[in-house]
Parts: sequence; C-alpha cells; structure tokens
Amino acid sequence: MNEPTAPGRVGDVRRRNLSLVLDSIAKTVDAKPSRAQLAAGTGLTKAAVSSLVADLVESGLVSEVGLYRDGERGRPGQGLELNSRRGVVGMEINVDYLAVGLVDLAGNLRFHAAVESRNRGMPPAQVMKQLAGLAAEAKAAAAAEDIAILGGGLAVPGLVNGKGDTVLSAPNLHWEDEQLHPQSLLEGAPLGVKLSNEANSAALGELWYGGGRPDFLYVSGEVGVGGGIIIGSELYTGPGGSAGELGHIVVHPEGPHCSCGGWGCLETFAGQEAIFEAAGVAEGTLGERTGLLLAALAAQEPAAEKAVHDAGRSLGVALASASRLMDIEAVVLGGHFAVLGEWIRPSLLESLERYAPGLLAPENLTVSRLEHSGTLLGAAGQVIRSVIESPFEFLLASKLA
Repeated sequence: MNEPTAPGRVGDVRRRNLSLVLDSIAKTVDAKPSRAQLAAGTGLTKAAVSSLVADLVESGLVSEVGLYRDGERGRPGQGLELNSRRGVVGMEINVDYLAVGLVDLAGNLRFHAAVESRNRGMPPAQVMKQLAGLAAEAKAAAAAEDIAILGGGLAVPGLVNGKGDTVLSAPNLHWEDEQLHPQSLLEGAPLGVKLSNEANSAALGELWYGGGRPDFLYVSGEVGVGGGIIIGSELYTGPGGSAGELGHIVVHPEGPHCSCGGWGCLETFAGQEAIFEAAGVAEGTLGERTGLLLAALAAQEPAAEKAVHDAGRSLGVALASASRLMDIEAVVLGGHFAVLGEWIRPSLLESLERYAPGLLAPENLTVSRLEHSGTLLGAAGQVIRSVIESPFEFLLASKLA
C-alpha cells in the first residue's frame, strides 16, 4: 500500500523549486531567461515555472525586462533577472578602517564608503557607533536610488560565534567575547545582519564576484594576515570555525611575539605593520604610509625592497606548509599583498619553489581583481546567497512592496 502524501511535502517541493528557479535566474549572467527557457533548463513544466516566477516577482526578488522570442512562433517572452532595486549592505570593521558598501542582488556595488579609524583597543560600542554613521550613508544612498535593503553582512578580523552576534576573539582589535548587536545597524531590515570573519568573507567575495575557481586559498593582508579556504566552491571553516588562520602559522620559531600569544607567526613578518616598520616608513594614516612605501619601492630604496622581499619569503614558507597540508592548487592574494603584488611576487615564488617545489604553478598565484571591495561583496553576498538558496523563507519574512 502506498504511503499517503503528507500536505507538508507539497510545500517542500515548492520550496525546492523556488530555489531552483531563482538560482537559475541568478546564474544566467549574460542573458535574461524567459519562463519558457527556465522550464527547459530546470525540467519543470511551463505552468509550474510561471507560478513560481509570479511569487518571485511579487516578492520583489525578480524583475521582468525586455521581450525575448524563443522561436519562430508564439508570443515573445519577458526576460527575468534579479531585481536591482533590492540590495544588501556589506560592512567591515578592520584595525585601521571602517567600510560599507551597498550591493544589489546581482552583485553590483552601488555605493561604497570607507574611513580610516584606529580601532585597536577601542570599545566595541564606540566602533559600532561610528560604523552606524557609515551604514546610515548607505541607507541614504539606497533610498536615493529606490533600493529596498533586505539585510546586511558585517565582517570583522576575528573569530565569531555561530549565532552571529559575538566576536569570540579578535587579537588585533584587542576584543574577546564582545557582543556587537549588529542588527542595530540596519533596523527594520527583514533579514537582519550576519556577522562573519573578514578573510572568509573576502574569499567568498572572490568566489562569487571575482572569477574565483572552485578550489583556492585566499590570503587576506591587513594589519593581520588571514586565509579563506574554498573547496568545491564552498567555504571550509573547520569543525570549530577557525580554519584558515594562515597568519598564525609559525614561520620562524625564534621570531617575535605575536598578538595571538604565540611566537614567530607569519603575521609578525608579513603583516602590514611589520612591513611598514621593516621598511622604515614613518607614522601616519594608512593611506599616507602605503603611499610612502610604494614610492620607496618605485625608487628602489634598499630598506623597502628588503622589507617586501622578506615578507614574500615568509609568506612563501607559510603557503608551502598550507599547500602540502590541504592540497591547495591556487592562491589568490588580497589586501596589501595585492597592492604589493609586483614587488612581493618574485620572492614569494622563489620561497614556494624552495620549500614546496613544483606544488604551486606560478600562473596559479594571482592577485584579486576586487581590490578593496572583496570583503564587502563577500559579507553582502552571504546574505544574497541565503535568499537564493531559501527564497521561501524570505517570502514568509518579507513584507516588502
């Protein structure tokens, strides 16, 4: 005797089909698929696709554009795309700056603002207050373009808890077990604000918006050094969520004390501050010091060249270990490593060839094309992906017109 179909199972099928259709629209970058094309691509009936699309259009996740004729006969169909009038705010707290970006559902960065801010040791409430000012600018920009904000993503240079409201440990900020209350940054946004690690967010930004391959290690260079591991187009964080802490691989056991409590970590040799100090760059704002370092490198000043050469060598030691352990075939450099790409690449490749010969091909060591927006795109992208993967939950939670 056949088991009767439970009412809930019909709903489960519709949930999966909503995600299937929305994901198909999201992946069709170069064309705007019609309902008929979606039916052909997903294997669903035209009637089912039309019903699903109606829900997605009504919710504001999808918009209709243009007219497309699928063949010689029949009425032309309307193209479909993710609605550019729906967006997510990506936000970042780092040691020496704050940044926000407004990202529409298609991944376009519609607004970007950043300010230098010395956040090390500052009370989280004070940092969040300043960040709220930038978030208000993003909200104003969204209102000016008639973009409804669905939610936000906040990236921090540290480990965060599963609930998404607490920084468990951010040594370079001197924060431990600090609850941030990120939802307060975007009051009323139906999807709230997701808290994430900065390097992981940057890695996801590279995967989704930077043309990243399905398997790579993203190296984030700021005051600290972080890593984001992408395997099979998925972020790998490990059982405890702390995988990818590349900056705390020991590259010299007798090296200096690190903010993590250890000694001789990569961060103490290749972090932003370590390079500035070794190059003899004077104190000042981040922009000023970066400009001085680049000018010194262009002038072939020995101290600057040695500082970057040594940083590349240490980074190569760490990547050699990481590559052997995780079978990494490609590395993408971000942050100050991307800025210093042409100068740091030679010593980095030399170091890799010395300590892991033949393991990483030179063409598989690349620089991120996202420049300083990768982390914001990744932080926002996590929220956008959650909508694409579970649009039914959004339809229930959202009251957007």
